[in-house]
Amino acid sequence: MKLITAFLGATLLLCGQTRSIDQQVSHEPTDVRIKTFEKLLAASPDDLKLQTGLISAYLQKVRETSDFGYLTRASKIVDRILEKDGGNFTALRFENEIDLQRHDFKAVADRSQDMVKYAPSDAGTWGNLGDALMELGEYQRAGDAYLKMFALRPGLSSYNRLAWHRFVTGDPISAIALMHEAVEAGDPVAQNTAWCYAELGDMYFKTGKLDDATNAYRSALDLFPSLHRALAGLGQVEAARGHTIDAIRFYERAQAIVPLPQYAGELEDLYTTAGRADKASEQRDLITTIEKLGTVTNEKTNRNLALLLADHNRDLPVALNLMKAELPVRGDVYTWDAYSWVLYKSGRLEEAKQASQKALRLHTPEPIFYAHARQIESGTAQ
Repeated sequence: MKLITAFLGATLLLCGQTRSIDQQVSHEPTDVRIKTFEKLLAASPDDLKLQTGLISAYLQKVRETSDFGYLTRASKIVDRILEKDGGNFTALRFENEIDLQRHDFKAVADRSQDMVKYAPSDAGTWGNLGDALMELGEYQRAGDAYLKMFALRPGLSSYNRLAWHRFVTGDPISAIALMHEAVEAGDPVAQNTAWCYAELGDMYFKTGKLDDATNAYRSALDLFPSLHRALAGLGQVEAARGHTIDAIRFYERAQAIVPLPQYAGELEDLYTTAGRADKASEQRDLITTIEKLGTVTNEKTNRNLALLLADHNRDLPVALNLMKAELPVRGDVYTWDAYSWVLYKSGRLEEAKQASQKALRLHTPEPIFYAHARQIESGTAQ
């Protein structure tokens, strides 16, 4: 990797210029930011500060919609910058963010470790490094990276990451406190603060505090009404309370925004509970379509789909192949839990027990981990 110290001064200047332009539209909806930068860039196609502003807006749109077409657009701009200047630090950091979305965690970890040698004061790179290490299951190193990020730039992004690390490593009380700090710090982009509220809601839900979870999800929607994960969060709260119709309503709204496979799975179960077999069948067909699309596009890893198939005892060989492909690139506790469940549903009990132990090793307060572990340990019917 070509990382030359001489590039850093120019890069830092570039970052400052980009922020001065981006600040003018930072409170605007992401679509407005995209159109603004695209229009300016059409007139000045080689303007680096406009290119990086548009990359940032595209990546924000990915976070809001899970539309990976925007990721491809961002990647093309990054590639053009790096073709001309292989050591452009800002472009390399964007490349990290893109590769995180593409689940190339090893590449991000390796690149980030090189980058922090040249720019140890760049908080964003420490954050990228921590993110990649979390997915690889290297939790001690991830925590160290996040602490360095926090020391350099305390704020929403670093509080959020520290909170997630504490939660995964078994300290939900500290995690919830840090997530409160994240939402208190806030962000000019409302969706980012809303995302933290939704993560706070998830933490409350998983620790049995349903009223607090509801309040957090609603706070997220007050800031960003189309945040699908907050709508789904309210759906899971209502389902836990036995309010099936209300749960359906919230999941339907979430699915209308982003049709994630896990939403289809939840709706299939809820429709079945509500006695709406026709609607349950529609969701089942949707899951089948998602599965087929993955085959057509040669999708080799999809942990959520593998879990969904295992939950419904469908296409277990497909689920098992997805998890076998996932493990070499993603060694976190969530992957081990999914693998344990797919192994169990595939009748491989001893392997399932071993995988479940790895999922539980940090005492992560994820109720589903323990529900899976109890059933696996009991060896009851699948």
